Parts: sequence; C-alpha cells; structure tokens
Amino acid sequence: MPRTVALVTLGCARNEVDSEELAGRLEADGWTLVEEASDADAVLVNTCGFIESAKKDSIDSLLAAADLKGSGGATRSVVAVGCLAERYGRDLAEALPEADAVLGFDDYADIGARLRAIVGGAAHEAHAPRDRRQLLPLTPVERAAAPVSAPGHGHPGPAASELPPGVAPASGPRVLRRRLEGGPVAPLKLASGCDRRCSFCAIPSFRGAFLSRPPADVIAEARWLAEQGVRELVLVSENSTSYGKDLGDLRLLEALLPELAAVDGLERVRVSYLQPAELRPTLIEAIAGTEGVADYFDLSFQHSSANVLRRMRRFGGTDAFLDLLARIRSAAPDAGARSNVIVGFPGETEADVAELERFLTEARLDAIGVFAYSDEEGTEAASFDAKVGPAEVAERFARVSSLAEELTAQRAEDRWGAELAVLVETVDHEAGSAEGRAEHQAPEVDGSVALTASGGLRPGSMVRARVIGCDGVDLLADPVGDPW
Repeated sequence: MPRTVALVTLGCARNEVDSEELAGRLEADGWTLVEEASDADAVLVNTCGFIESAKKDSIDSLLAAADLKGSGGATRSVVAVGCLAERYGRDLAEALPEADAVLGFDDYADIGARLRAIVGGAAHEAHAPRDRRQLLPLTPVERAAAPVSAPGHGHPGPAASELPPGVAPASGPRVLRRRLEGGPVAPLKLASGCDRRCSFCAIPSFRGAFLSRPPADVIAEARWLAEQGVRELVLVSENSTSYGKDLGDLRLLEALLPELAAVDGLERVRVSYLQPAELRPTLIEAIAGTEGVADYFDLSFQHSSANVLRRMRRFGGTDAFLDLLARIRSAAPDAGARSNVIVGFPGETEADVAELERFLTEARLDAIGVFAYSDEEGTEAASFDAKVGPAEVAERFARVSSLAEELTAQRAEDRWGAELAVLVETVDHEAGSAEGRAEHQAPEVDGSVALTASGGLRPGSMVRARVIGCDGVDLLADPVGDPW
C-alpha cells in the first residue's frame, strides 16, 4: 500500500543535501512525502552528531516524533538516520528505544525497502559503530573504485524515464534528489569525508575519508538544480580545498568553477568550507577572478595562536592568516570572509586568547562564529591535559563573542554607500520590502540585506542595491536599477 513519510533535517547544509537524496529515493520507490510528521506513516530524522548541543537537538527531535505515536495521528514509525545514527549505530538504538530503527549510510541505497519493513513491524538490527575512514584505501587515487556507500556519491537506481516528476537523476542516473525547501538557493555536494586529523573533531570517523564526486556528476546536478529555479549554488563538503586530490588533480576545483558558473540560469556559485593551510594561490585566483563565482571565502581558522593550533593538529598563526587575507583582498578588495573559532581549548592561556583577539581585530571578517570548547568523545583532544575550567571557558566565550559582534558590525558599516548585487529570497509587496543576500553573505550562517522597496522584485531575482544602513551584520539597502 502507498506509504507517507516526513523528513526532519538537522545540522548543516551537507545534511540538507542528504535529506533531499533520501527524499528522491523514497519518492522514486513509491513513497509520498508529507510536510507534517503527524500526517506520516514514518518520520525520518536526519540527525547531526557534530557537538554535544547538536546531539541533544537530534535526540529531542527523535523523542518529539516518537510522542506522535499512539496519539491519534498516522505516525507509526520513527527512524534515525544521518550523522548521529551513523556514528553510534547499535549504541544509539539501545539507548533510545523510542526510535523504531537506527539506519546508517549503508542503508541509504535501499531506504524505501528498509522503511517498508520497519513500518510493517519488522525489527531492524542497527550496525555496530565503526571508523569509516578505514573503509577506503589510504591512497586517495585508489578510492574511486572502492565499493563504499557515501551519501551523495551514487548507488544503482531507476532509469530517468521511471522517475516521478521533480525527482532528478542528478548525477547521471545514479544519485536521486527531490528538493524539499524550494527557493532560489541550494547546496550542492562536492565531496564527502575528510583526511585531516584535527584533534578536536570526530567528523572524519563517521563521515569517512575524503572522497570527491566526479566533475561530470557535479555539473549534471547543477544543471538540474538550475532547471528547478535555483540561481545560487553553495558548494559544500567537509573540505572543499581538497577537491580532486583523489581524482588525480588537486587543481580540479579551479577548472570546475568556470563550468559551473556557465550553467544556464545560475547567477552565483559560492564555495564553502575552505582550509587555510590548503588554500593555494590558483584557487584564490579562480574564486576571485571567475565571473559568476562569489568573492566569498569561508575559512576554517579555528584559532590564531600557534600554541593552540599545534595542539589542534593545525597549521598557521596570526601573521600567516593576516597575510592570507591580504592576498585574498589584493585579488578581490570587497571579498567577504568568515570563519569559526574555538575558545577554551586544552592548554589555551590568556596570552593565547589575546593573540586570537589581535587576529580578529585586524582580520576584518564579515562573520565570526565563536564556539566554547568541550570534550568530544573519540577525539584526541578529549585526552589532553591542561583543561581550561568551565567558568573560564564561559568567560572567554562571552568575551570573544562580544568582540566578534562588535567587529563584524564595524565591518558591515564599512560597506555603507557600496553597491551590491543582491539575490532576492523573500518579497513582501504589501509592506513594500524584500530581503536577500549579497556576495559576502552565505545562507543561514551570515547576515542578510533588507531592501527598502519591492517593485518588480520576486524571489530569485537579482538587483543592484546601495547600502544605506546596517543593524549588526545585516544591511539596509535601496534598490538601484532594474532587477534581472
């Protein structure tokens, strides 16, 4: 019998892409997608397993979905998928009996059949937790032929002629995708996994080693997204600067960007998740010099004190990072730059915090995410000595967060009087206003631009606008000229 399914997505843009692949596979298998969990036979919660707060949100969402069972609604089964499910597998299933099943990445290829069996009352044995880095060859160029399941990298599926309307054979006939949110912006997965060994990060253990998608697959999916009305692509991965190293060409992203920017219907391509230690001059030139590619640099600095960075198993320092930003702005003077930083890392001293504050003050970043360190199980840093006390971590977090808010607001003020190309996302004709984002603003993580007039605008249109004010990182601008 026909079944209905609702998807709840938590976490980052990479998870959004994974949810849309699951949606495409389910619809191609005869499932009907519904928005409300209370209307669904099954609820798939695509979990996040990055940090403790994200894990809690995932557990809370699973429990909330489980509360719908037996309350008069249609919900019969609640299933955990995504990073938390992959990371903990059987352990999560035992600790959370409210969920009817815990599925890992290896289940995605047959998600329709798995879900049918679960809704029908069959028991599912969750996988044992394992380090997915060990599933791929150590040598990157040997990975493409390895028979390992990775979301977004394709599994055998139905032919295009057998698919329902709106379901894409996005990467040739192998990766299916159904858009869930609509709108003029969409993430597009470049790669999955990571080969770096940052001492605070557990992501590589459950996402696996770095694996690039073939350029032809990426371009095919970009064309399909443009046909769906997407005007901006956000390229996502765990480390976009590594793209192509397992395909035998470390500069493959430089060649791919012009091809993506040339896709009919696209106005902007944005690259996210850049590692400063791997950001080569040719990639800076490709981002800054390719028409249709946003002058935007999402740089994972994490700290700027050499002492802390070495304990993090990372490279660089304040002066090296400032020099990198200077080279970026030499190529693109108005480029947007954002980063995340961690305070309270084991061994961090007041001198290290002062060094971080010096860097942030001189860096002129458009957006800064500040995180308070906490031990993450399975990471090297969890075993480090010289832990910073919770009260001190909280004080440093508050202090650096306050500084970051002040500095990013000043950076927004620097853009007063500038003309920006704004991609319109929402329009309120009754109020005569609209909202969108400029090149230096990525969706959800950065600020936005409020437009003072809505005449001729619609979601997905582009318009030139002159900045006349700001509120923190958010800008206020007057449209100038006609939209396109």
